[in-house]
Amino acid sequence: MDHLDHRVRGGWTPSGAADAALPAHASRWLSARTGLTPVDTPVAPDSGLPVPESGLPALVRTVLADIVGAAHVLVEREDRLGRAGGLSYVDLLARRGAGELPVPDAVVVPGDPDEVREVVSACASHGVGIVPFGGGTSVVGGVSALRGDKVAVVVLDLARLDKLVSVDPVSRLAVFQAGVVAPEAERMLAAHGLTLGHFPQSYERATLGGFAATRSSGQASAGYGRFEDMVEGVRLATPRGDWRLGVSPASAAGPDLRQLAIGSEGLFGVITEVTVRVRPAPAWERYEGFVVDGFAAGAEIVRALAQGGVLGTVTRLSDPQETEVALTLSGGWKSAAVRGYLRARGITEPSLLVIGWEGATKDELLTRRRATLRLVGEAVRLGVRAGERWRHGRFSGPRQRDALMDVGMCVETLETATYWSKLGDLREAVREALLRSLTTGGRRPIVACHISHSYETGASLYFTTLVPRDTDDPVGQWRRAKQAASEAIVGLGTITHHHAVGVDHAPYLASEIGPLGVDVLRAIKAELDPSGVLNPEKLV
Repeated sequence: MDHLDHRVRGGWTPSGAADAALPAHASRWLSARTGLTPVDTPVAPDSGLPVPESGLPALVRTVLADIVGAAHVLVEREDRLGRAGGLSYVDLLARRGAGELPVPDAVVVPGDPDEVREVVSACASHGVGIVPFGGGTSVVGGVSALRGDKVAVVVLDLARLDKLVSVDPVSRLAVFQAGVVAPEAERMLAAHGLTLGHFPQSYERATLGGFAATRSSGQASAGYGRFEDMVEGVRLATPRGDWRLGVSPASAAGPDLRQLAIGSEGLFGVITEVTVRVRPAPAWERYEGFVVDGFAAGAEIVRALAQGGVLGTVTRLSDPQETEVALTLSGGWKSAAVRGYLRARGITEPSLLVIGWEGATKDELLTRRRATLRLVGEAVRLGVRAGERWRHGRFSGPRQRDALMDVGMCVETLETATYWSKLGDLREAVREALLRSLTTGGRRPIVACHISHSYETGASLYFTTLVPRDTDDPVGQWRRAKQAASEAIVGLGTITHHHAVGVDHAPYLASEIGPLGVDVLRAIKAELDPSGVLNPEKLV
């Protein structure tokens, strides 16, 4: 891996990629549906963005160069800009010339866990902030180069920690360095007939260390679990030294301290290695599409599947708004026959349900499928073609966002989760908050929602908002909407199901865990990071 190319470049899609273009029919539909007047708003060239001179003291630069080598302490403008922030809508607006983009004073690229530990120790000694950086896919400000009260801030790019350390096929364990990107992890495991089974939408760029640090949840979580379910051990570099956690599959030796590392977002230490539970790679896969009349009816089906223990490996329900957006932008509603087919079967508010099954054998897959279908009820079956369309486009959302931003759309996501009894109320509260905030100046927002992670007791809600951009105040437009949505969530659900806290959700953390909980987190940070250099201004 060339670590110099391991950077955010203003969007998900490489410049000029064919799959980033918005089809003409989609642009026409957006204009009619939302009031969009397409405008050309490309990513600004690097030379057009303000980048201050590096403030890293010369002595610290020398110390860091002695640890990792001078070639791996990067202070050039382009290198620092390439690791400035993540991939939220506000981050990407800054790369189009709107808003501020905090730029680090340097990028340090260690070669192994020992070098990470030495870098962390050196920065703590000299009062330099450290922002751990994996794939740079945070959408909540988790990798923003904020310095707090520190003399300087460096991004610790883990791209060179890209190795599979060991595989234990008997115990089904694998040890990875934290900078391994998800597709590479799957490639390495495939050589052993294994899979991790973690496929979030950030899959193409995100790292295993990032998954652990943010409590990631993948699209196949119903089959494989959330990432914290997969973590059996973790190694961290802290200002007080190396810390290893996890020695057995279960333990009663006090609270599980692994959970301090998982979801800690770089505040307690830099994750350098992750031991994960792996499984045999499936030999058979089948994805099918169904249509349910209305989101509430679909949610009842998903609840029945979750509580009956017969969810598919992937079980995803889109509400009527998301169904409309997805199928219109992909051209899926071009045929009047499709609409007629659904109307003839009493479907007035189409909600797309995608279910995927996996198995080591065909019989195993079909057994699982039959158990699921017994509870699917009156859903209209669209078959394998609809399921495969979703599967092949499952990671395309970030590229579609790039294309939508290019023509002047504000497009962003947020997510939450709650218990089944509150799910409808939470969805309506967030939808109303977003619609109320964004319906201004002739703009007609679309607020779409889906369930992709379901549990016996409840489910997640993932919202996507599309509205013409307010060119006078594009950053404020979304921040006001996000604040309204976050306030609607408090008291009904969690402020974040899998995006983490970062900067954006920090104001709402105390409402969820209580002031005492915040004090506990601060006490842990003070013990592990006495000088407060790790990821300043995040989480707490």
